[in-house]
Parts: sequence; C-alpha cells; structure tokens
Amino acid sequence: MAAKNRQIVLASRPQGAPQEANFRLVESEIPQPAEGQFLVKTHYLSVDPYMRGRISEAKSYADPVGIGDVMVGGTVGTVIESRHAKYQAGDVVVGNGGWQEFSLSNGEGVYRFDASMAPMSTALGVLGMPGMTAYFGLLDIGRPQPGETVFVSGAAGAVGSVVGQIAKIHGCRAVGSAGSQDKVDHLVNDLGFDAAFNYKNVKDYAAKLQEVCPGGIDVYFDNVGGPLTDAVFTQLKLRGRVVVCGQIDQYNAEKPPQGPRLLWHLIVKRARAEGFLVFDYFSRFPEAMCDMAGWLQEGKLQYRETITDGLENAPRAFIGLFQGENLGKQLVRIVKE
Repeated sequence: MAAKNRQIVLASRPQGAPQEANFRLVESEIPQPAEGQFLVKTHYLSVDPYMRGRISEAKSYADPVGIGDVMVGGTVGTVIESRHAKYQAGDVVVGNGGWQEFSLSNGEGVYRFDASMAPMSTALGVLGMPGMTAYFGLLDIGRPQPGETVFVSGAAGAVGSVVGQIAKIHGCRAVGSAGSQDKVDHLVNDLGFDAAFNYKNVKDYAAKLQEVCPGGIDVYFDNVGGPLTDAVFTQLKLRGRVVVCGQIDQYNAEKPPQGPRLLWHLIVKRARAEGFLVFDYFSRFPEAMCDMAGWLQEGKLQYRETITDGLENAPRAFIGLFQGENLGKQLVRIVKE
C-alpha cells in the first residue's frame, strides 16, 4: 500500500471559469477504519459539470466545498480493509469518495458494483450517475412516447449521449446538438441519432431547430441552458415536456445573463418544465441498472469515455469539461485495472 494518501483540495474559489490554481495537491496519512467503517482504494474518480456549483459560495442543493477541503466527486474502487458487517475486502464499491486515492466510508450512499457485468469505469458513466440521470430524467420526467421527437442539448456528453439512445430504444426520433463536427458525426454514425448539429456554427437556433425537428419538439432534455434553450421554447409542440438537467452555459458566468422571458410558451403549448436531481432516485438505481446493463449486453447502448491518468491531473480534466474536450464520460484513472 502507498505510504500516503494523495488528495486534491480546493485552494480558492474561482472567479468565472475555474483555473488549475484553484486546486492544490496535498498528502495526508492513510485513514484507518473504525468500527462500522471500511477503507476504499480509488480506481477511478469522476469529474462532472455540477462540481462547478459546489466550489462556489452560492446557495444550492448541497453545501459548497470548503477552502482546504477535499474536492467532492463520485468514485469507484476496491475495499482493502473493512470493519463493517456488510462490506469485506475485495468488494468493488461506488460512492462519493472525493478526489483522493483512499477514502473511508460507513456505507451510507455506497453500493456494490458487479465488475463482471461491465468494466469498472462504467460504474461512474453509463452505469453510474450520468446513466441514471439520463434514465430517470428522460423516462420519469420526459415520458417519451413512440414516434415523438426528443431533442438533447450537450448530446455528446456523458448524460446527453445516453438520453438520445434511450429515446431511440423507446421508439422516438432523437436529435442532438454538440460542439464540434466530430461529435456530431459520432452522434449520428455511432450512436444512432436521427440528426445532430454543431451549435457553434449556427447563428439562428430557431431556424436550425425547425430544420432538424420539422414537426416540432415533444421532449427537450436540457443540459446547457442559454440561447439554445430559449430557441427550443419556441419550437415546443402541444403538451411538450422540458427536462431541466443542467445549465452548463451559465455555470461560469460571474453575472447571470438576462435572456428573453419565454415562459408564456408553456401556457400556449400547455407544456411543462421540470428540474430534478438524480440523487432523489437513489433507491431506484437497481431498477435502472438492470435495464441499462441489459441494453449494453444487447448492443442497444453504446458509450465513450475520455480517461485522464493521474490524480494530479484531475483539475485539468475538470476544466476541460467547460472547453468541450471530452467525448462521453470524463474520468480520472488512479489505478489501471
């Protein structure tokens, strides 16, 4: 075992886009489990856009990370020492161990992952929080019906790429937006989207949406917010549904942008918009995992991962999310399987 526990802590709060200087690599003693705890060696850690909100002082659904505290984040790893009745050495577990090589847990918010079902990395991606977000957000809130059109923004990311594929599995027409032609090609050629476009090359979003969704949009899965979302409101069909998952377009804004006030479209179209947090569905993860694993094994569900090696490179991987550097799920690998 390593002599020390390497950790990434928050050094300062970012103003605007996060910088590597906002984070610091430190070392501490490897913690020892007390009665009712177990020690986990991290194999992969997750970096996600939601973490931008957690390093801000603004009030949100969870307390911000304190200055000097270990960065929050999902992890998958192996139990190496246990004094917990339900976990033993060798178990592969998913939890929120944070940006560090070793973490202690009392079992709260942790679950086992069957690594014979799929590679361990998928526990943080297609079979993890992003996959669960896509599954419950689309099916429970969006409620797509066969023949409907589902439009996904941020469609080449860890969540959006799964949303479009689940829409296809349920007999819908899937359309997405992404930030490069390579990502657009990936959506259509690899993942089976019916249409996609590079939002960076579009000046009139409403006109583009009319082109790729000529009959209008039944379900909008919103990962980005901003002007693209404004345009979607004008293209909603009668009784359309807007699933508000993320607003990455605004996460680094120092002053919230003032957009057009378009909620009146919900009245005219008798549509609805609803936000959600995937953590509210934690008790139902096994249900989704069963479906998702089955689709993977049947070849109905594809995934991509962008893997950065080394804990010290976690800040760089995180910053890259906001620059469109990842395709699919962005992970940091600590231990090679």
